[in-house]
Amino acid sequence: MIVQGFNKTIRTNKQLDFISDFVIVGGGLAGVCAAITSARKGVKTTLIQDRPVLGGNASSEVRLWALGATSHMGNNNRWSREGGVVNEIFVENLYRNKEGNPVIFDTILIDKVLAEKNITLLLNTAVYDTVKNGDHKIASVKAYNSQNATFYNISAPLFCDASGDGIVAFQAGASFRIGAEAKEEFGELFAPDIAYGELLGHSIFFYTKRASKPVKYVAPEYALKDITKVPRYKIIEKDDTGCRFWWLEYGGRKDTIHDTEEIKHELWKVVYGVWDYIKNSGEFEDVENLTLEWVGNIPGKRESRRFEGLYMMKQQDVIEQKRFDDAIGYGGWAIDLHPADGVYSDKSGCTQWHSKGIYDIPYSSFVNKDIDNLLMAGRIISASHVAFGSTRVMATTGFTAQAVGMAAAICVSEGIQPADILKNGKIKQLQNELNLIGQSIPNIPIDAESNLVSKATVTASSELALGTIDFDGDWLSLETSAAALLPLKKEIKYNFKIAVNATEKTQLEVQLRVAEKQYNYTPDITLETVIIDMVPGEQMVEVPFSKALTKDQYAFVCFMANEKLKIQESNQLYSGVLAVFNGVNKAVSNNGKQTPPENIGVDAFEFWIPKRRPAGKNIAMEISPAIDAYGVQNISNGFVRPWGTANSWTAALDDKNPSLKIEWQEVEELSEISLFLDTDYDHAMETVQFGHYDDVIPFCLRNYKITSVEGEVLVEVKDNYQGLNVHKLKNKIKTKGVLIEVEHPSNNVPATIFEVVCQ
Repeated sequence: MIVQGFNKTIRTNKQLDFISDFVIVGGGLAGVCAAITSARKGVKTTLIQDRPVLGGNASSEVRLWALGATSHMGNNNRWSREGGVVNEIFVENLYRNKEGNPVIFDTILIDKVLAEKNITLLLNTAVYDTVKNGDHKIASVKAYNSQNATFYNISAPLFCDASGDGIVAFQAGASFRIGAEAKEEFGELFAPDIAYGELLGHSIFFYTKRASKPVKYVAPEYALKDITKVPRYKIIEKDDTGCRFWWLEYGGRKDTIHDTEEIKHELWKVVYGVWDYIKNSGEFEDVENLTLEWVGNIPGKRESRRFEGLYMMKQQDVIEQKRFDDAIGYGGWAIDLHPADGVYSDKSGCTQWHSKGIYDIPYSSFVNKDIDNLLMAGRIISASHVAFGSTRVMATTGFTAQAVGMAAAICVSEGIQPADILKNGKIKQLQNELNLIGQSIPNIPIDAESNLVSKATVTASSELALGTIDFDGDWLSLETSAAALLPLKKEIKYNFKIAVNATEKTQLEVQLRVAEKQYNYTPDITLETVIIDMVPGEQMVEVPFSKALTKDQYAFVCFMANEKLKIQESNQLYSGVLAVFNGVNKAVSNNGKQTPPENIGVDAFEFWIPKRRPAGKNIAMEISPAIDAYGVQNISNGFVRPWGTANSWTAALDDKNPSLKIEWQEVEELSEISLFLDTDYDHAMETVQFGHYDDVIPFCLRNYKITSVEGEVLVEVKDNYQGLNVHKLKNKIKTKGVLIEVEHPSNNVPATIFEVVCQ
C-alpha cells in the first residue's frame, strides 16, 4: 500500500534519461523498416511511436493497405514489389494473414520489432521537444507517454524523423515546404493550380458486417443529412468498405497539421452520413442486416510538411526515370494528386499519371540539408509536391527507409554524418549493404567482391531450357489482347507454336514487341507483325518471326484481340515468365492506355498487365529455339529478381533431384550462407482488406538442404515461405564447396534460386 500526504510543491512525473545510438521518431512502416534494418546491423536503436500500435496508416487504427511500385498490379512495373525488410513483412503477412485482417497485421509488425534485441520500442510516446547542440545538430528529444505517466529524454548522435508531420525536423529549425511549387520552379508541367488545390487531405474509413437479423441505424445529429453534397455519391455501393472509400477525403484546403481535429470531425460527419444513406435512403436493397463494425477514430494523413534535403525530387525524375548515382531504391506508384476539396469536389477523386517503369530514388533526398545528424524517412522526404504524389505511398516509404537504417549503421560504425556517405565512395558501400538484404537497387548488382560464390565453379544437376510450356490448361478468350512476357536473347529468331480455337474463319494477329528502354516492361516498339489465317475449330498454329532482338531483354509475344479466337493456357508456372493483358484496372486509373492531355509532361502508352492467381495463367506454347536464360551463372550475377532477364538458376522440371554444387579451388572460410528465392515480386501484396489467393507463393522454394562437399550438413529447411533465407552458421567452417539439394515447389513449378551469397 502506498499513502502520500499533501505536498505543497508541484509533483513531477517519472523521468527516464538514456542514450541510444540512433533515435527514430515515428513508428509507421517507414520507421519500422528503418529500425529493423539498423538494429540488425548492431545499432542500438530507439523507436518512438505516438500511437498504441505500429504501422501508421497501415495499422488497425487507419486500415489503409500498403502499396508501392506494383500499384494493384495495374501498371507496367513488372516484378517491382519492394525488397528487403518490407518484403519480409509483406510475405509474413501473406502467410499469416492472407485475408488482410488489419489487427493481425498489427501483430506482425510488433512481432518483427520485438524480435530485434537492439530496438527499444516506446509506444504511446509523443515527442514534444527537440534539444539542439549548436545550430546544426540535434542533441536529444523529449517525449511523454500518457499511459505510464513517464517523461523520456533520449540522447543520440543520430536521429531520423519518420513522424509524418516532421515534428523533430520542424522543431530543429529545418527548412520545409507545405503545398505545391509553381510550374516555373522546377519546370513541372503537372504542377496543380489553385483551383485544383495544393494539398492532399485526410481520410477516415469504416468497416461493415452482416448480422443474423435486422439492425436499426439512427444517425448522430452531426451526420451529413444531404448526400448530394457529396458530388460522387452515386458511385457508393452498399458492400463497399474500408479502403474502397479512400475518396472520403477532406482537409486539402486546411492546415493539415493544426486543423487535424477539425478535419476529423468533418470526416466523421461524412462517414456517418454515407452510412445513413446506405441504410436508410431506400436506394439500396438487402441492407437491413448490415451494421457498422468499425469507424476510424483518427484520420489517415496524406500530406503536410516536406523537408528539404540535399536533393529535391521533381516530376521529371519520376516520368523520365532519371538515373541517380546515389540511388538507394525505387518508386513506381503513379504521380497521384487529389483535388483539395476532397469528398466535396465535383472532380475525380484522384488524378494519376504513370511512368513507363520504375524510377530511382536518391539517398540525398533523405539527408537533411540543415541539420547535420538528421535523416528523414516516410512522406516528409525531400520532394516537390508533384513528385511526392508518387513517393508518398507506404510500401515505397518503408522500402526507402531501409536505406536510412543502413546509413545509420555506417554512420555509427565509422563515426561520420549522413552527408559523409556521399563522399569517398561510401555510397557504394551503402548500396551493396542494402542489396545484400534484398533491396534490388535498379542497375546495381551485389558486389562480386562480397560474395565468395563469384569466384567459385558452379554446376547443377540440370538447367531449364524453356522450350515448352505445357498445353494442359483452359481456353483463354482473346476478347482482350494477351501476351507472353519472355526473357529472350539477342540475335535469335524465335518461332512459337500455340493452340488456337476459332469459332469461324478469321485471322490471328501476332506482334513481337519490346520496350524502348531495356529494363522497362512497356511494349512501345513493335518489331514485327505476323498475320495468320485461321479455320474454324482447334488447331496448332506456328508463329515464325523473322526479326530478332538487338539486346537481351524481355519481349512481348502479343496475340491481338479477336473475339472469335481462344488460345490455350498452361498450368505450369516458371520464374520470370508471365501472361499479361492489354486490360483495364480502374483502381489505378488504367483504362488500357494512358492518354494524358498535352503539355503536362507525361507520356502516352498502353498498359499490359497481369491477372491475379488463380487466373493469369501462362500461355501454352512451344518455343524454338528453347529460351536459354536459367543457367547457373545467374546465382552469382548480383541480381535477385527478374531484371532484363530471368536472373535465376531454374532446374528442369523433370529433374527428380535438383541440386547446385559450388566449389572453390582453395579452402574457404564460411560464416554465412544466404539464398535469395522467388516470392513473386510481381504480386502486389496489399496488406489489409484486399485478400489473396495464396498464403505461400507458388514459386518459392520450400524444402532444401545445404551440406559441405566434405559431407557436413550445414542447413536443412522444411516448409520455407520467405524470399531471403540468411543462415548464420553456429561455427565458421572451412570447406572447398557446398552442395544445395532442393525440391521442386510443386509438380508444375520448377525449383528456382536467384542468388546464393557465401560470406
